[in-house]
Amino acid sequence: MTEQHPELVAGRYQLVERIGQGGMGRVWRGVDQQLFGREVAVKEILFPPGMDDGDRAELVRRFTGEARAAVTLSHPGIITVHDVVEHRGAPVIVMELIRGQSLAAAIRSRGRLPVQRVAEIGAAMLDALAEAHGARIIHRDIKPDNVLLTKDRVVLTDFGIAHLADATTRLSHTGTVIGTPQYMPPEQLEGKRPTPANDLWALGATLYHAVEGHPPFDADGLHALAVAVFTRPHRPPAHAGPLAPVLDALLTKDPARRAGAGEAAEMLASVLRSSPPRTDASAGHEPGPAPAPDPGTAPVPEPDAAAEHASASTAPERAPSTTPPHQTPTAPDSGAAGTPRRPVPPAEDPPVPPSEEPAAVTLGATAKTRRGERPSARRPAFTWRSPLLGAALATLVTGSVLTWTLIRDDGARPGGAVGSGSGASSVTVVIGVDAPLSGGLSSMGVGIRNSADLAVRTANETRHVPGVRFEIKALDDGADPARGGPNAARFVSDEKVLGVVGPLNSGVARTLVAPLARADVVNVSPGNTDPVLTMGPDWAAGTTSRPYSTYFRTIATDVDQGPFAARYLHGEAKKTKLYVIDDASAHGTALTTGFTAAFTKLGGTVVGTEQVDPAERAFAGLAERVRTSGADAVYFGGYHDTAAPLSQQLKQAGVNIPLVGGDGIFDQQYLTANPKAEGDLATHIGVPAQESAAGRDFLARYRKAGYPEAAGWYGPYAYDATWTLIEAVKAVVRANDGTLPRNARAKLPQAVARLDFDGVTGPVAFDGAGDTVTRRLTVYTVHDGSWATVMSGPAPR
Repeated sequence: MTEQHPELVAGRYQLVERIGQGGMGRVWRGVDQQLFGREVAVKEILFPPGMDDGDRAELVRRFTGEARAAVTLSHPGIITVHDVVEHRGAPVIVMELIRGQSLAAAIRSRGRLPVQRVAEIGAAMLDALAEAHGARIIHRDIKPDNVLLTKDRVVLTDFGIAHLADATTRLSHTGTVIGTPQYMPPEQLEGKRPTPANDLWALGATLYHAVEGHPPFDADGLHALAVAVFTRPHRPPAHAGPLAPVLDALLTKDPARRAGAGEAAEMLASVLRSSPPRTDASAGHEPGPAPAPDPGTAPVPEPDAAAEHASASTAPERAPSTTPPHQTPTAPDSGAAGTPRRPVPPAEDPPVPPSEEPAAVTLGATAKTRRGERPSARRPAFTWRSPLLGAALATLVTGSVLTWTLIRDDGARPGGAVGSGSGASSVTVVIGVDAPLSGGLSSMGVGIRNSADLAVRTANETRHVPGVRFEIKALDDGADPARGGPNAARFVSDEKVLGVVGPLNSGVARTLVAPLARADVVNVSPGNTDPVLTMGPDWAAGTTSRPYSTYFRTIATDVDQGPFAARYLHGEAKKTKLYVIDDASAHGTALTTGFTAAFTKLGGTVVGTEQVDPAERAFAGLAERVRTSGADAVYFGGYHDTAAPLSQQLKQAGVNIPLVGGDGIFDQQYLTANPKAEGDLATHIGVPAQESAAGRDFLARYRKAGYPEAAGWYGPYAYDATWTLIEAVKAVVRANDGTLPRNARAKLPQAVARLDFDGVTGPVAFDGAGDTVTRRLTVYTVHDGSWATVMSGPAPR
């Protein structure tokens, strides 16, 4: 079909003009000559070059079958398909002509959309998807280009066309990828059988793009983008406000844990109820009104366009590994990874005993339903993922009046004495624990929970705070950042929770800490190492600011690793010339920046610097540059999957010098993948508990308590984090004449900030940023195929 010689398709559709073309289709404005000249949109499907006749025939058959099924759909949010025909061996779809603008075009012309408008678009899209999924039709290619906006409709188009994108999960003969990977869930990229969950992920990615102005994942090239989708969480949204929990719920990597359509619709409804009504429902952008569509050139859905990839320099970092050598190391502290590389099997949150039921939270004058009460008959039934709705509510609490009271065991309100006299009744204080209790990091998460439980048992047995009985409330985050917000909502809504221990990894912390801070719930982590959490996003440039006055941690951070390694290499290992390499991640650059400054200050020389693609596995050229530089060691900032082949290829090239890294390479997989690892070094935050008398005493008490799981590396730090909250409660009670005040939550952060006591990991106290003043680290080396301790010591001052 050409513009010079318009054709008659199927003997009835006269093509008038071409109005768009993309990687998968060409769209024409046409006239149906058999229906009195009705205008239609005619989309001609374009096959990728290099596809053989057999593949073409199969794709035509599958597409035609589903597209014809789409003809049966009748919904104002779904473009009406009039006909599906073949023309010259290729499928052609005839649709209603919609005069409007695609969401993609709206974003390009105006930038990000207001939160309320995006919530309206999302609600309309969900309604349309529910209709399609009810007819067992899966779209498979939801993206801004396939969402049309008119004055009174939000319309999904291209149903059925995504069947061509069964090839989206693999390269065609020419290496061309069909489809739009920025909006594809991991299971679709992996080529698994499509389910409605695919469309829900794509919906989340589309709404994220609309409200943030860019897709949730950006990377330079398909491979890097796929790695990001599989292994890293989306960048935390900066403009989504109350919409953020909806995006997190939809962009959950595990489809079994992803929010369903009913839950997402309820969350969007909550966002819309919280937003002031807009005077013009057609307005969708900031600033200024939407442009009027050109009636001649912008009336139909825009065809698919090739995906555009941005620089990967802002891609969030992955998790450094932090497991001691006696365990199977994994990668817990994700500056952004959050989840282990291998899929985590679905696991339900642990049941909440009746005594731990969250109390009603009053938002302004409206009392919300207590968790566990029967929902309205008009509302969809919720699954275990119902706390996702709570995340939206927790976000809305920010500007509202949050009322709560602490109930004594005898049903009385606090404010009276909580002494241990015969007439006194004890007050129950709950300490929340957020940790991965399921999945690949569960061994460490369970150790954290058990250690917190041991601290609570000890406090109760010794009556450390007279008149107060402590309990823990442990919630599973699966090391998944999407579960941080919902868990925070559950802690906030439980009036007995005065503080939270955890989480393990920084990826979860980024979604957990903020809602806890808004509700004045103090949070002490035994495992997060991301400096941004305590020093703000500009700490590396020398500008520090404390984002959350309620957040503290009992373990050192990534800031300390580089200088600690520099001091060891220069002073103990007598290395004077270093080649410094990083993988461009925030974690990697934090390590190399600190290392370079400290090493040169000590008198060492950096003979070369380089950044590598974290997906790169061929380092022959780099190995040659290191060899000719005369370096006597390589310092690497990044993760084991890149460091292992780098180390191996250095040795194979005759560069027999150690590779030294941070806790990102301290992983059993580094040893498994690198037979040349002998002599390599890694720093790790913290010290083994066996090195101190207090640590050995903790381990003995832990064993005596009968926990079946090991305390793990983070157990002692979790014990001290829990004891921090216990000591803070004691200080608040003492300052209030032996009573627990009604505003105990608000008082606890200040009490934590003033603490100074001896813990099982050493002195426990916090600096002005909330970081521990006891910052100790350990150097390990690879010896006989295992990680072995070299030395431990304090972080450089």
